[in-house]
Amino acid sequence: MDAVKMVFNMFLFPGGLFAVLFGLLLMGADRKIYARLQRRVGPPLYQPLIDLVKLQQKETLIPRTAQYTVFRIAPLLGFVGMLVAVVLIPIPGVYAGINHTADLLVLLYLLATPALALMIGASASGSPYSAVGLSREMTLTMAYEVPLLMVFLTVAMKVGMAYGKLGDFSLGDIISFQQQNGPLLLDITMLPAVLAFMCCIPATIGVVPFDIPEAETEIAEGPLLEYSGTGLSMFKLTGGLKMVVISALAVALFFPTALGGFWLINLLWFIIKCLLVITVTITVVRATRARMRMDQAFKFYLLFPTALALISMILTMFSVKL
Repeated sequence: MDAVKMVFNMFLFPGGLFAVLFGLLLMGADRKIYARLQRRVGPPLYQPLIDLVKLQQKETLIPRTAQYTVFRIAPLLGFVGMLVAVVLIPIPGVYAGINHTADLLVLLYLLATPALALMIGASASGSPYSAVGLSREMTLTMAYEVPLLMVFLTVAMKVGMAYGKLGDFSLGDIISFQQQNGPLLLDITMLPAVLAFMCCIPATIGVVPFDIPEAETEIAEGPLLEYSGTGLSMFKLTGGLKMVVISALAVALFFPTALGGFWLINLLWFIIKCLLVITVTITVVRATRARMRMDQAFKFYLLFPTALALISMILTMFSVKL
């Protein structure tokens, strides 16, 4: 039965089919709300699905200078990494997740797989624009991974010290702690960490003002320039899955409240919270901000979110000692 449950979780819910459809919904909602903020009608919610179907029907062109095998496999790496990440994240009142002692550390590595896949694909394409995008992606990843790791460490310390441990990286324990003591979103000592995490979301997804590696008006999509057809559709779909993972992780870390009772109500509540996270941290930000330069983005992440995460870490240690 455990094997059957694992297959169900990986391929149907919460991973697989559900994750893909939810990712497409988040992408569609993001584009629709973004258009409304600009006083446009915008595309329908199902437009991302139409785009993916069209891309699947297009011919996949491989550059002569590309390393064929690496070029074709790269889009799958990020996609698979995100599917695995979805299965690790619990949905309060619906899905308990796969409870391990190092969930957050595993997710930190998995969150880097789309960026890694993009860099591998760019290096295999042989395009100078892709090479520039590769350099930018690597620099940006190093910048936002620092505050992201510090946020994870702060949450782990907060929960772990409550249980008499130095740190607890299990998402199951983190959610259980909040169900007993209230969401960390309402904890004053964790508020800077919440803001730091929110700052990391746009760069993790790769949207304005941190879409520097793709920058259509500067380097013509950079790493994605030489991709078409199935390969490009896989990268686009991975972007939707990243939205699912990062929004679900935000909910699990800071506001994993369940309404109780029927599982469908809790699932709808979870979807609403994820939509709210995406709207606040991605849609509104890219509607009101212009693209940063690489040096500006690097300095921003090493100063502002890192400082916020450090403040929360110090406050957490101080409050526990008190």
